[in-house]
Amino acid sequence: MMKKPISRTPSPAPALFLHAVAALEQVLGLESPADRALSRYFREHHEAGHADRGWIAEHVHAVLRHLATLSARCPENATPRQLLLALLLREGRNLRELAHLVQGEEERAWLARVKGFSEAQLSTATRLDLPEWFYTRLLAHFGAEETQALACALNQPAPLDLRVNPLKIKRPALIERLNAEGIAATAGRFSPLAVRLREKPALAHHPLFLDGSFEIQDEGSQLLGFLLAPRRGEMVADFCAGAGGKTLLLGALMHNTGRIYAFDVSEKRLRNLKPRLARSGLSNVHPERIDSERDIRIRRLAGKLDRVLVDAPCSGLGTLRRNPDLKWRRQPEDIAELTQKQTAILNAAASLLRPGGTLVYATCSLLPEENEAITAHFCATHPEFTLQPIGPTLQQTCPDLPIAEATLQLLPHHHDTDAFYAARFERKGS
Repeated sequence: MMKKPISRTPSPAPALFLHAVAALEQVLGLESPADRALSRYFREHHEAGHADRGWIAEHVHAVLRHLATLSARCPENATPRQLLLALLLREGRNLRELAHLVQGEEERAWLARVKGFSEAQLSTATRLDLPEWFYTRLLAHFGAEETQALACALNQPAPLDLRVNPLKIKRPALIERLNAEGIAATAGRFSPLAVRLREKPALAHHPLFLDGSFEIQDEGSQLLGFLLAPRRGEMVADFCAGAGGKTLLLGALMHNTGRIYAFDVSEKRLRNLKPRLARSGLSNVHPERIDSERDIRIRRLAGKLDRVLVDAPCSGLGTLRRNPDLKWRRQPEDIAELTQKQTAILNAAASLLRPGGTLVYATCSLLPEENEAITAHFCATHPEFTLQPIGPTLQQTCPDLPIAEATLQLLPHHHDTDAFYAARFERKGS
């Protein structure tokens, strides 16, 4: 089985290597998201500069992507140090290039055995660096060939996408400005507001980020806003708004008119929306914390809204390119709990819509239990809604997006985005 090697960087200095080992030790507990653990480590180690932090994060994430095969190469409870050394070998370095990191003859002999390890004896799931349960479900849904291509794509780092704020700048102007600054940028393939960067520069202090001219948002995520297709002056809800990336897109698509409710159960996530909202220049967004999908604020709006987006809480297994720890943190029993929550949220969101209103259900999951099964159950239990083909809506604004199904399925090996599923419903009547 051919594998695409991960990108190779120069062999690290011993001090940088030890930093990466220490950071990996914190992350491998899998008690919290890897990005959160890395942020905590960097806060505690200010001596690591921007370039060092980039190297550390890249290699910690690479270990997580390839944890199954690296662990197989380093049996008997491999240490973070051993996993990182095995990764450096996997990147194509030879033993001589790693000599300055090796501690003694015993470790040198161990490393030679690791280099000579053959993956032919491993199960297919392990060779693809997937948990067995997850591989089994992908295989049943996609088939062997598609699952292999999908797994290889999931094990690559995600590119960096921006979303233009059309209230402040046009896409060609942003691309021209970034390229003039030495930041290689091109237009996205599908979203008319997407800009893809060749590298991953630090943008948190860029003037155009600070003035709200662009946000960082995966191109696939942007397409959900175009699928909802809000119009000027409408009443809209982003039912699971989180930090508000899609909310801000909806506000811009509505040309800062109408009213958008950004609902979420997390006060912290909504707090993170506030500075983004201030930068965006939008005045039509109204963040609202709710206790649950049964909150009184939801009941008061029943039957009044034109459009509702439900980007439901899900396993997140379609985002493994940027969150590789999720495949090891998620367990099969999590899925049943999530599908109950998804069903309850979708039912509550549906109650908000007036006759003729539009409902979009979306996840960043690859599992049919969270996608097609939820859609089928909703159709069976809500005869007042009809499933609408996505083609007529999306091809108006995203003409280069190939659409072969009634629902949307974005896959990294086909679309080079995170994996997203979405279905569009319309409430009967007018």
